[in-house]
Amino acid sequence: MAERFRFGLDKLLEIRKEKEEESKRLFTESQREKNKIEEKLEELNQNYNKYKGITPNEDIIYQKLKRYYIQGVQNGIKSNEKELVIKNQEVDKRRRDLTTKQMERKTVQTLKDKQYDAYVKEQDRVEQINLDELALYAYVRNQDN
Repeated sequence: MAERFRFGLDKLLEIRKEKEEESKRLFTESQREKNKIEEKLEELNQNYNKYKGITPNEDIIYQKLKRYYIQGVQNGIKSNEKELVIKNQEVDKRRRDLTTKQMERKTVQTLKDKQYDAYVKEQDRVEQINLDELALYAYVRNQDN
């Protein structure tokens, strides 16, 4: 009567929880990397906007250096935009993977919850039967007296 609830798929549930946690970690890491790229891209855009114009008081050498710098910034912007597209795809892939892992874990968790509920109902039923028997014995004993 005092047996404990045992779920036969506990090991599978534990494995799926671990996979979900690993997937969460990878998703967060990818999201963080994407945010770093976005910040770097924003900084490059700010630098480009800051130095793109030519003022009349600048000498020729400074203008030439400024032009080389602007070209470098434009190349950096292009490469960061490409990298950002790749990171967005990676984040989307990791998000889909995380969603899949969560569904797999929830499936086993739901099964465990249903089995636990059935176990509790069965224990309640057995306990009620025992209580009914005790009450019946007490009633019969009182009737004999």
